[in-house]
Amino acid sequence: MRLFKAVALTLAAITVAVAIVAGAVVLWSSYQKVPLPIEDRCEATAGGRTTVIDPEQARNAAVIAGMSIKRGLKPRAASIALATAYQESDIRNLDYGHADSIGLFQQRPSKGWGTIEQIMDPWYSTRSFYRVMERIKNWETRDINDVAQAVQRSGYPEAYRKHVDRARTLASALTGETPASFTCVVGKPAAADAAGMRTFLAKTLGDKVSITTTETGLQVTARSTRDAWAVAHLAIAASGDFGLSSVQLGGYSWTHTTSGLASWVGSPTESAEVTLTFTQASPR
Repeated sequence: MRLFKAVALTLAAITVAVAIVAGAVVLWSSYQKVPLPIEDRCEATAGGRTTVIDPEQARNAAVIAGMSIKRGLKPRAASIALATAYQESDIRNLDYGHADSIGLFQQRPSKGWGTIEQIMDPWYSTRSFYRVMERIKNWETRDINDVAQAVQRSGYPEAYRKHVDRARTLASALTGETPASFTCVVGKPAAADAAGMRTFLAKTLGDKVSITTTETGLQVTARSTRDAWAVAHLAIAASGDFGLSSVQLGGYSWTHTTSGLASWVGSPTESAEVTLTFTQASPR
């Protein structure tokens, strides 16, 4: 009897083990055949650092960086504004906050920053931030955290410091200071909308660029190679909203793919011309 029980227990253990192995094989096989969905995200790489944000943050960051160019400010201005937006809203256009604070920079209507409608406009709120920042003495050389605090007058005066490195990386890429340094992947981009992209770039960069509509998209002429790289990166930051499929700048090209982050390919060539191409995509 004891021998029979021992054999039975052994067989049961073997059966369980076989079932576990078989299940693992099935799961592994399924994993190999059905790839996991790609997470929508954007990456900026500069100065040996990489910063990852999502497309919503990327588009807002593009407005912040682009408006600094429109106002003729150095990339440091974008670093200050982005560090501030990181702390105040995580670079999101929030319709809520402490007391009556709202928007990218959590500005308050009751403190004279504008109406609710105005502050919820990213271009308006960013312009308001820069106007105050530019009145801060020596903002170009002062500590980034301290300049942000001088503008915001936060109850947490050191809170912006922890965001400085990420803000600098984003600013370096989105202002064009570091070429071929920004990319995004969006699994389900919007339908091609060259007109929408044209409006976005014109509103963000103003007379710093000249934009022409072509059969396949847009031809953008900037005032310098650096500004051209800003155009390229800002367009990629908003690529998911307007169905952008590819970017050409000098000897470099970028082509969106839904299978992962696309890399810039090619070789450096001085150029102030950016070609944006759009292909029809399925609406979200």
